[in-house]
Amino acid sequence: MQKMAELLGLRDECREGTSGTALVGSCLADNRLNLDVYPDGCHRFLQLFKKQQGEVVQVEFLRLSSNDCLLDTTLGSLPHLKHLKSLVLKGGHARDEFGSYQRGSLTNLPPDFGNFRCLTHLDLSFNRLSTLPSCILHLPSLRVLLVSHNSLVTLPEDFGCLSKLTFFSAMKNQLKDLPQSIGELSMLQDLDLSENALELLPEEVGNLHNCTELDLSGNRLLSIPDSLANLKSLRRLHLHSNLLVTVPASLASLPNLSRLDLQNNCLRAIPAEIQTLPFVHVRGNPLGETEPSPQAGNCKASAASLHNVINACIFSGSFTVTSEGRRVVLACGIHFYFPPGATSDPLRICFRSLMPDPQWVKLRHHDVLLSRVLELQPHGVQFQQEVQISMPCISPQTPHQHEVVVRTFSGQSWSDLKTRVKRKRKSKKCVAHCCVLHFSWFLVVSRLVQNECKVPSEGTLLFSSVDPNIKVIFPPGVTKEPRSVKLQVLPVSAEEIQEITANAGCKASPLLYLSQDSTVDFLKPVRIQLPLPPGVTGLNLDRSRLHILHGDLEGQTWNDITSDVVLEFTHLYAVFEVTHFSWYWLWYTTKTYIGGIAKKVYERLRLYQVNFIALQRKKDPEQVLLQCVPKHKVDPVLKKLQNRYRGPEPSDMVEMFEGEQFFAAFERGISIDMDRPDCVDGRLSFIFYSHLKNMKEIYVTSPVDRKGQAVKGQVSFYRGAVPDSIPEDASRRRKGPDSLWLATLPIKLPQLKPRWDENPCPLRGFSFPPLNLGNAETGYLTQANLLNIARRVGADWQSIGLNLGLTYQQIERIGYNNREDLNKQILDMLFSWAQQNSEDPDCVSKLITAMKESGRQDIADEIEAIIELGRKKYSESIRRVGLEQESSTEDSAIAMM
Repeated sequence: MQKMAELLGLRDECREGTSGTALVGSCLADNRLNLDVYPDGCHRFLQLFKKQQGEVVQVEFLRLSSNDCLLDTTLGSLPHLKHLKSLVLKGGHARDEFGSYQRGSLTNLPPDFGNFRCLTHLDLSFNRLSTLPSCILHLPSLRVLLVSHNSLVTLPEDFGCLSKLTFFSAMKNQLKDLPQSIGELSMLQDLDLSENALELLPEEVGNLHNCTELDLSGNRLLSIPDSLANLKSLRRLHLHSNLLVTVPASLASLPNLSRLDLQNNCLRAIPAEIQTLPFVHVRGNPLGETEPSPQAGNCKASAASLHNVINACIFSGSFTVTSEGRRVVLACGIHFYFPPGATSDPLRICFRSLMPDPQWVKLRHHDVLLSRVLELQPHGVQFQQEVQISMPCISPQTPHQHEVVVRTFSGQSWSDLKTRVKRKRKSKKCVAHCCVLHFSWFLVVSRLVQNECKVPSEGTLLFSSVDPNIKVIFPPGVTKEPRSVKLQVLPVSAEEIQEITANAGCKASPLLYLSQDSTVDFLKPVRIQLPLPPGVTGLNLDRSRLHILHGDLEGQTWNDITSDVVLEFTHLYAVFEVTHFSWYWLWYTTKTYIGGIAKKVYERLRLYQVNFIALQRKKDPEQVLLQCVPKHKVDPVLKKLQNRYRGPEPSDMVEMFEGEQFFAAFERGISIDMDRPDCVDGRLSFIFYSHLKNMKEIYVTSPVDRKGQAVKGQVSFYRGAVPDSIPEDASRRRKGPDSLWLATLPIKLPQLKPRWDENPCPLRGFSFPPLNLGNAETGYLTQANLLNIARRVGADWQSIGLNLGLTYQQIERIGYNNREDLNKQILDMLFSWAQQNSEDPDCVSKLITAMKESGRQDIADEIEAIIELGRKKYSESIRRVGLEQESSTEDSAIAMM
């Protein structure tokens, strides 16, 4: 961007809190009009266009914010500016509560925009363009085009007609391919297509002979065309974070290349010609492997799912490990121990914490997720000694039935690691320890307790540690080759059976699951011993009511095999023989068709009963917290939040599966920021995991002019994608006309208070002298500047005040004196600090630091922009004064002659 600004001679001016008249006068004098720093910039433009149209039509450089609600009206007046050379209609001038830039409202441009014959620079970044406006292709002088941070899926086929284009940026879009005509941009020097969804490049890219920098990072490229070797002017080529499995050796022949970034791809080998180049960066590739690595082995198949997971990154970072070993503790509590000699050379370790995605994280039946996904890179690098990983997690609710294991992803499937668990005293949390020789993706789950053994040809005995009455007896000669057998048990209480079936006469034994590592049936029958259902003994047993059920691996069908096996009974047990393994369940009931009942019970055992909650911050009701909470957690969650939030009672109870997706949608005049990775078609996306916080706090607004009135709206919850292998009838909603509908909760936005710059009432009772914080050289912050800053502080005022050096007593006094009025609390805090520090030359830098430490980088950036403008204006005034003095001296000397 700096290079582009130098190219066009652009500079930002008029960024201080002056009046509209002064702003307009100074900007028009230089044929520049910069109104994007004002929330009502479009309104100012329309007023100016109406009053001073003759001067406005001469403007050559215009900047407007596309976050402005009057943008559409303003667009109709812009074609009158026939001399326009630079036009910026950019969003991102505001941030939400999470610090994310809010996109502008621009979705298209009027057709007559193609009549700008002099326009050389057009910036439409941070908007909502899904297609490139056709009028852009009719701009004959266009040299610089920026459409980054939009939603473009493709570019027009005749995009190459922009023959004078030298700079094009479309980063952070959704481009899947490029038109062949892109090779016709013969004057293009900089091309940025990073962070899109490109899988292939056309050969015509090799025709960009003047291109000096090409950025294709963060896409899904599996390969790049050999024609890139024709880019003789190329200096920097960015290909990191793709899915490349090979690169052409001809890239080494590029004469001006000074940087080639191939990091974080799937490269197992790099041509020797490229390896010798000193400016090649290749970390994060599985180099030297003979077999596909966990990342490379399934690159193409996993591209889509991993791309979504990457977008759900919660935090990331890196550290370096040497041959001396190292202990590392992350802020989230994850521990690493690299023993001495684990790596012979210094190695950079990268880590990321990711939100689980049910399309990628496949939980088995009755599994419970206990942690987020941890990705460790470089993938596939073999350590010389085992590295220890310790991951904190939540203890399972039924530790005698469930055990904690660390699960890792191989690139194709998940597998369990040998795990040691240490439980923390007086805490519901525990730590899962495992050892690995290479890095991949890891998470912690709770599974049914698993007992296993190796079955030799001589036979053996296997019993359950959950219920020792359950045994599996392998007779001699049952197998020729030793095979591994696993046993899991799910106890089911009599109360659960009666509640689900609504029949007090139905009883069932614990549910037994058997599996083996061989696909061949056993040579001899295997004897299984199950306890009789509760209340049933060999003395009162009615054999006609006893049923042995066999379920498939997914539990979708349950077959009555009572007549196919020989049943033996003792006083407490039932014994039968089988030759293959799956689910087995012993039922005692008068019902004849027991398979359907067992299927219903099995599905309900996998469901969670949950409530939806919508709460609003007491200090700022436009901040809404949404949460999906299992039934047993509702009371403690509400008790924890009641001091800071108020809102409706939890919704009616519904049932959801572990890993099921659902959405929240705001209705009746309430909207949310659409520029969020978890926002799909206006609905906020959640994934329900019982042991993770299914919570999101968002900033809601009313898009219509409510004229100060309160707004009564609602948030509704809807089902999304149901996990694989779930029968349709198990996921069907049992009430409401829409089978996807779950619940609706009310939301009320309070009556709007007058803006500070429109109504002086908030300043009533405050008497502040004129303020000028800072000094002439660094630039001043005026009272008007502080008022604009105060408008954006919101509920963070206490944190900001403490970071500014105010005491807790001062903060409490300000809060008490202005209770029930957030605006006055902010003003009192900010101006009290300003008065105390007005003589401190470093007070402005302290204010910037306090904003950053309070998590308000957006306000810190605004202050720095104001100060930078002050520095420029001071330097220009000094220069002008110096020239005037020099000129006066020369005039006097001439007069004396």
